[in-house]
Amino acid sequence: MREYEFTLKFKLPTSTTNPDIYVDTLYESGCDDAIIGTGKRGFIALDFIREASSPYDAMSSAIKDIRKAIPEAEIVGASPNFYCGIDVVKLLGCFR
Repeated sequence: MREYEFTLKFKLPTSTTNPDIYVDTLYESGCDDAIIGTGKRGFIALDFIREASSPYDAMSSAIKDIRKAIPEAEIVGASPNFYCGIDVVKLLGCFR
């Protein structure tokens, strides 16, 4: 397995939500391989170095771990772009 480095950015349930309240919960849900950014109310970013068999597996497992901790969080960004557009749509679950 390889290590993949990537960042995921999420919008929190309300624009006034203090992201600091989620740090421990994220760690406990499996995000112990991420640096968590909490600098802006209503948003949270996680910079991962995750071991997986593919970039897809790394990012999808990270998203699942985040959604365990913050089910109502909405993904607003991901980098780097390992995939073409349709793959990102499938990964993020944004298809109809």
